[in-house]
Amino acid sequence: MNIFERMSIRDHEQLVFWSEPRIGYRGIIAIHNTTLGPALGGTRFWNYQTDGEAVEDSLRLARGMTYKSALAGLNLGGGKSVIIGDPNTRNREMIFRAHGRAVESLAGRYITAEDVGTSPADMDFVHMETNHVVGLMGKSGDPSPVTAYGVYQGMKAAALHKYGDDSLAGKHVTVQGVGHVGYFLCQDLAEEGARLTVTDIDQEKVDRVVKEFGAKAVAPEEIYGVDADIFAPCALGAIINDDTLKVFKVDIIVGGANNQLLEPRHAKAVEENGILYGPDYLVNAGGLINVYAEIEDWPAERSLRKAGEIYNTLIRILELAEAEGITSAEASDKVAEQRMDDVRYLHRTELGCLDFGTCG
Repeated sequence: MNIFERMSIRDHEQLVFWSEPRIGYRGIIAIHNTTLGPALGGTRFWNYQTDGEAVEDSLRLARGMTYKSALAGLNLGGGKSVIIGDPNTRNREMIFRAHGRAVESLAGRYITAEDVGTSPADMDFVHMETNHVVGLMGKSGDPSPVTAYGVYQGMKAAALHKYGDDSLAGKHVTVQGVGHVGYFLCQDLAEEGARLTVTDIDQEKVDRVVKEFGAKAVAPEEIYGVDADIFAPCALGAIINDDTLKVFKVDIIVGGANNQLLEPRHAKAVEENGILYGPDYLVNAGGLINVYAEIEDWPAERSLRKAGEIYNTLIRILELAEAEGITSAEASDKVAEQRMDDVRYLHRTELGCLDFGTCG
C-alpha cells in the first residue's frame, strides 16, 4: 500500500518526513484533521523495526488525538510525531532540536508535547527551535491527577448507566497498573469508599497503594479473572481481546490505558458479554486537557472542571448507543464526527490566536 492510500483510509491531511543523517534524526509528523484547531499530539521516540511501522503508528495515533480532542470539547485537531531510534540514547539535544525545526516548518499547524520515550527535558530542546510545544518544565506539570480524575468521572457515569446510581462507595474496582494515573485513580476511588484490588509489574508501586489505600494485591496475570464490579486498565493496551473476554467477571470497563481494544470488533464482543465499555479516548482525555490548559493559560482548577465534563459526555454517548443499538465506541466516533461537521460549517471569526504569538 502506498503512502497516499494509507492516508486516505482515515482521511489524514498531511504527512511530513524530516531527516538529518549527520545527527541521526529521522522524524515523521502526521496531521489527521485541523477542523477544530491546530493539531496537537505528543512525540514518540521508539526503535521501530521498519519505516512502514513508524508511519502506521503516527497515522493511527494522530487520528486518535483528533477524536479525543473533539469529544473533550477542545479547539484542537489531531496530530502525532514519531522519532525513529533508540529512546535510551543520551545524546538527545541535537535530535530534539532537529525535531523542533521539523515542527517549526509547519508554522503552527502542529503542536507537540512529550509521549512515550520522551520527557519535559526533551521538549525544552524542541523549544529551542519552535514555540509550538507544550508540556515544558515548570508549565502545566504532571497530567496524571487530571487524567485520573477524568477516568474517575467516566467510571461514575458508567455506574449510573449500569446501576442507576453513580456512587462507587462499596463497589469492587480492579486496577491494572498503579503508576502515575493508576495511583491517583486509586486515591480518588479510596476517598469515595470503593474496595480496591490492584496489580502492577512494579512491586514497589503495588506496595504503596496497598499501604495507603488498603488495596488487595494480585499477580499481573490474575487481574483479568477477579470477580469485581469494575475493571480499570491503566497500563497496557489491547487488553480487551478474545482471551481476556473469556475470563472477565466485571460489569464495567473504564480505565486510563490507550487502545484497550485489540481490534475494532472487540467493542461489540465486550458488550455482547454484558460488559459496559467506556471508550478509552474519551475517559482518558485529562492529559490532553492538561496541556491544552497550558496553551490557554488556565488555572489547575479549570482543568479539573473540564475533565469533570467527561461524566456528562459519557452519559450522552451511552444513551445514544442504547437508543441506536450501536456500541459505545461507535457512538463516541459519531459524537466526535458530529462536532467536527458542525464546526466545519461555522463562519470562523477571530476569537484569539493559538499560534503562540505568531498571529496578527
